[in-house]
Amino acid sequence: MTTATTSARANVKPTPTYETIAWKWMRYSGVLLIPLVWIHVLIQDVLVGVHAIDLNYVVERWANIGWQIYDILLLAFTFAHGMNGLRQVAFDFFQTDKARRNLSWILFIGWLVISFIGAAAILGAAAKHLA
Repeated sequence: MTTATTSARANVKPTPTYETIAWKWMRYSGVLLIPLVWIHVLIQDVLVGVHAIDLNYVVERWANIGWQIYDILLLAFTFAHGMNGLRQVAFDFFQTDKARRNLSWILFIGWLVISFIGAAAILGAAAKHLA
């Protein structure tokens, strides 16, 4: 009877918690950030050169949908990675589950708002260029 119960439990997958999802997201976003950031640095600083980057260059770059998506992903992944790191550090100062849950929600909403503002700026600059 014990063997049947043990094997039945082995087939049941536990539902992932918020902490598990956040832990995985930190690793996935870190891995995705490596090529995104290095490609950005190589193009902007090495190929184009910092001296050649001005407002017109940025607007022309953002007129391309591929660069818009790339920069929005770079913004969202970088900021999400940073906010999750801030959440982990802040957990040292917030001991109760309620405080940690509220902090997590505040940081998540803050991430959404700032990512949305950044995406709107990228898309708005391109729309202004096309008009």
